[in-house]
Amino acid sequence: MGFFKDAVEQSPARNIARMHAWIWALIYGGLMLVVLGFATRPYDVVLSWVMTVLGALLAAAGFVLVWVRSRMT
Repeated sequence: MGFFKDAVEQSPARNIARMHAWIWALIYGGLMLVVLGFATRPYDVVLSWVMTVLGALLAAAGFVLVWVRSRMT
């Protein structure tokens, strides 16, 4: 038993770290797209709806990945 811990214990697995990056990118990117969709509404209604729906789907995918990550061991 040494002073320093093994490197395996200190750093998360690569796939978990990659999943965390995807989670936050999807959530924040989706919410930003929703906000931009609402801001675009006075200028172009169709583009606004496309951006809002796409952003909501991206954010929902990020939230689903949060749920998947909570079920991982």
